[in-house]
Amino acid sequence: MRYRRTLILPVVLALAACATQPAPPADVPVAKPAPLPTIEFPPAPAKIVLVNPFQGAAADLEPLPPSPGDLWDRIVRGYAMPDMQGPLVDKWEHWYAERPDYVARMVDRSRRYLYHIVTEVEARGMPLEIALLPIVESAFNPTAMSVSRAAGIWQFMPATGRTFGLKQNWWFDSRRDVVAATASALDYLQKLNAEFNDWQLSLAAYNCGEGNIRRAVARNRAKGLPTDFDSLRGLPDETRNYVPKLQAVKNIIADPHKYGLAISDVPNAPYFTIVRTTVRMDVKRAAELAELPIEEFLALNPQHNRPVISGADEYAILLPIDNAEVFAAKLNLIDQPLVSWQAHRMKQGENLQQISLRYGMSIETLRSVNGIGPRQTVPTGYALLVPMQRPSAEAAESLEDAVFTTVAAGRTFSYTVHRGDTLTSIAARYGVTTLDLRRWNRLAHDDVRLGQKLRVTSDAVPIRTARGGGRSVHAKARSTRPHRQATAAVRNASGGGGRGRNRAPSVTASAAKTTTATR
Repeated sequence: MRYRRTLILPVVLALAACATQPAPPADVPVAKPAPLPTIEFPPAPAKIVLVNPFQGAAADLEPLPPSPGDLWDRIVRGYAMPDMQGPLVDKWEHWYAERPDYVARMVDRSRRYLYHIVTEVEARGMPLEIALLPIVESAFNPTAMSVSRAAGIWQFMPATGRTFGLKQNWWFDSRRDVVAATASALDYLQKLNAEFNDWQLSLAAYNCGEGNIRRAVARNRAKGLPTDFDSLRGLPDETRNYVPKLQAVKNIIADPHKYGLAISDVPNAPYFTIVRTTVRMDVKRAAELAELPIEEFLALNPQHNRPVISGADEYAILLPIDNAEVFAAKLNLIDQPLVSWQAHRMKQGENLQQISLRYGMSIETLRSVNGIGPRQTVPTGYALLVPMQRPSAEAAESLEDAVFTTVAAGRTFSYTVHRGDTLTSIAARYGVTTLDLRRWNRLAHDDVRLGQKLRVTSDAVPIRTARGGGRSVHAKARSTRPHRQATAAVRNASGGGGRGRNRAPSVTASAAKTTTATR
């Protein structure tokens, strides 16, 4: 017990001493502890949310631009011609409704060109059903050729095409150039409508010639009768069906289900752009540079008559937008010849069989490439296009120096020059060129004299020209069989360009001038 007290007493005394310790003097400052450093933490990351794109976004995302929609809807909204009814409209509605496969093929072809055509028609303030006219003319077949030599999706006759700026030579036929022919067709239709101030009459004139419509209108006016399309009499049967056929197409496009048809959507967006270049090249090589099948390349560029892109100072090549960028980049980087065809001039005693054997090709291919018919003979001095083993600069130079002309085809006869005739009008009448007439008749110039006899070789039915102010330069038979176009493999194969405000973007490649297109 005494021992426990001995231990407790020192502890109590020590505690008491601490409790009674005096405070420090007032004039001695008390030191303050230093503050601790502040640590700034970054904000916590946003919570990660897994989003199923098919069930909508789980966050505030910037909305995507609206879909451009379907091109058919845009066309229907732009219908502006008065509707017509009658048995001929019913007839053509039934005709198309019974041919769903034909309609499907036609729609599939149209998707390459239709956006460009719609854009051009719209830019000119014309009724948008005019964009459907190639359905009536050619079923959107760019190589369609009628028995009277009307060509392309707009079916231009040779003389009418030249009148509206469509060049036709040994190398190419601009009537089959989708961009050029569309611009010319719309120019022609606007000219017609400026005269008739009635789109139905203008369309009829496009089909059979303004002279025929002008006379039919004058006859009705002289009798005090109406001068609208339905009231005109004496029109060709084809023209009588022409406008109702377009009306049937309009009705089907506006409501295909009513006719038991399914019309595939066509995007309301450009299909192609334009590459401009001064470089000659094989058609096949151009398709390879663009990474396109040859058939697709020719469907967009059907104007070339030969397996070489040549015959002009500059070439406009239509390509899908992505392929155009690839094509332009490759063409600007490539440093090798792109032409593998050369010119061969026929010598005395040579024939086509010998030439075909010499250059390792069949005689059928040689004829096809050069546009020579199976019964045609080739005169001495005639330039032929023949293949080389590989592309070369010499091949391109030989094409530049050679003059290629058309081999005479059909029956040969004598034509007597009449008052008002010119070499150009005679050539147009028989579907030949002035160069042909000069060569056949050894003419030094284009002048002809009254009563002069000219040698003409042609199998074409004489085409009445616009001489005298009334005859048709556009009248044509409607059988649109495909034109056999020569390619490197001798096979047949939107929007852009044109003269309207809305043109396709344009890519410039290899030494070509820049073409800027606005929208």
